[in-house]
Amino acid sequence: MSLLELRNVHTYYGHIHALKGISLTVEEGEIVTLIGSNGAGKTTTLRTISGLVKPRQGEVLFQGRPIHRLPAHEIVALGVGHVPEGRRIFPRLTVEENLEIGAYLENDRKVIQERKEQVYQLFPRLYERRQQKGGTLSGGEQQMLAIGRALMQNPRILLMDEPSMGLAPVLVDFIFEIIQKLNREGRTILLVEQNARLALQIAHRGYVLATGEIILFGPAKELAENPEVQKAYLGEG
Repeated sequence: MSLLELRNVHTYYGHIHALKGISLTVEEGEIVTLIGSNGAGKTTTLRTISGLVKPRQGEVLFQGRPIHRLPAHEIVALGVGHVPEGRRIFPRLTVEENLEIGAYLENDRKVIQERKEQVYQLFPRLYERRQQKGGTLSGGEQQMLAIGRALMQNPRILLMDEPSMGLAPVLVDFIFEIIQKLNREGRTILLVEQNARLALQIAHRGYVLATGEIILFGPAKELAENPEVQKAYLGEG
């Protein structure tokens, strides 16, 4: 049984048919990446899994259980963490307050404190900035905070939407090192990423989306060597 499975998922925004029969799986312990051009349906796929938009047709299963009709907060409670595109932190709250909001389902203060300490170990910069308002952080620091906030839920799977967007190259490398570290520690990750080359380097498997449909899938190494992928997404050929 896959940790996460989408079966023939169709999602709409009004009359716009955004996902046209998406089927994919994510196994426990994997990094799986979704690549594709802007408007391909990558973010919509993550939003559908999280319950932020509902599919009109098809199923989303988590640990074998259908979740596509559940409200978003119940999906979070089952163990699905989401690091959204554009960070979406709370700019007027401090770093510490942002992290505590990430643990809103946890009532044990000791557990919350332990998770905060784990986030600060992962991102020492956040510890230095813990009393600073989120809106005053740099783009890289805000991305660290968005990842840290999702980790405060201790999710079984982490959905990451464009974590490298707008970051300097040195910070992109750092964020990708963190993704690999989380995976080595046992975290399952579904990664949407504009930098297809980097995403395919760290992923176990990948799916290529185009206009709401999966057009290619397979081991990440094979996709990286595919001439179609190289020409369309890796700037080669």
